[in-house]
Amino acid sequence: MAKIIELKTLPEYFSAVATDLKRFEVRRDDRNYAVGDILILREFDGLNYTGRKLSVKITYILRGGVYGVAEGYVVLSIVKFDEVRKCLKR
Repeated sequence: MAKIIELKTLPEYFSAVATDLKRFEVRRDDRNYAVGDILILREFDGLNYTGRKLSVKITYILRGGVYGVAEGYVVLSIVKFDEVRKCLKR
């Protein structure tokens, strides 16, 4: 079953996801991520949450230990949730 996971995201990375320049997340593999999970990316400026957030869905996972990804980390392929809903309506 898909989970909803909230994550802090620094402004430069948040903006890159918001503008579709970045469609991946590199994270520690400490949350048992799975394809289909929903990530709530909450913009965090280092001291406080800014109030901005995005919902994204994990579409693919590259686990660490291969292709230069450190053991204990994952590269998560993501799509913004609004795009997921549009795809489901087609």
